[in-house]
Amino acid sequence: MDANILLIDDDTELCDLLAEFLSLEGFTVHAQHDGERALAHCRDHSYDAIVLDIMLPGMQGLDVLRGLRAFSRTPVLMLTARGEDTDRIVGLELGADDYLPKPANPRELAARLRAILRRTRMEDSPASELQVGRLNLNSSQRQAIYDGTTLALTSAEFNVLYSLLARAGQVVDKDTLCQEALGRPLSAYDRSIDVHVSKIRRKLAELGGDNLILSVRGAGYQYAPESAG
Repeated sequence: MDANILLIDDDTELCDLLAEFLSLEGFTVHAQHDGERALAHCRDHSYDAIVLDIMLPGMQGLDVLRGLRAFSRTPVLMLTARGEDTDRIVGLELGADDYLPKPANPRELAARLRAILRRTRMEDSPASELQVGRLNLNSSQRQAIYDGTTLALTSAEFNVLYSLLARAGQVVDKDTLCQEALGRPLSAYDRSIDVHVSKIRRKLAELGGDNLILSVRGAGYQYAPESAG
């Protein structure tokens, strides 16, 4: 796959190993080992996706992520310690697209990156534009507009909203949302979709779009018709 990837991790040996494997998979890989320098680097360089270790010396990974989201919507895949659910939820709240526990399996990392990139390259989608009420989604431009105002969505948030809008009025289960938005099955105790939906709701509500995404207990989520908003 032709894509430029940035690894941000202080473990230089791990970066070398991952870069070697990902290069064989067709990725062009760059690495930064310091959070503050990586953030400055990203202001002057663009990438198709970023792999970010949460546990960094100096400027922590979550602070790097917060800084990135101030000027960039590049998809971010977090690397988190196993069992650190709090870091994962905070990372998703700050704008990460997905996470992978360390030590990361290189094949799984490559698969996650491909899934993220496929969903950010939806130009060839036959249904590139969706309009329901005051909400318009254009997948070729990766743009969401509500009542004339652009929604600042991460790649994962856009994908979740697109899946819901494509089935407006229907309940979409979390596993389907996870498969379509993140490119992977929903795992036990995985709250990624819940966090993404929560963030989308807040962003819609800021523009007056209250109660547009409904929770259906034990079933999933539903994008309500505009008349219900």
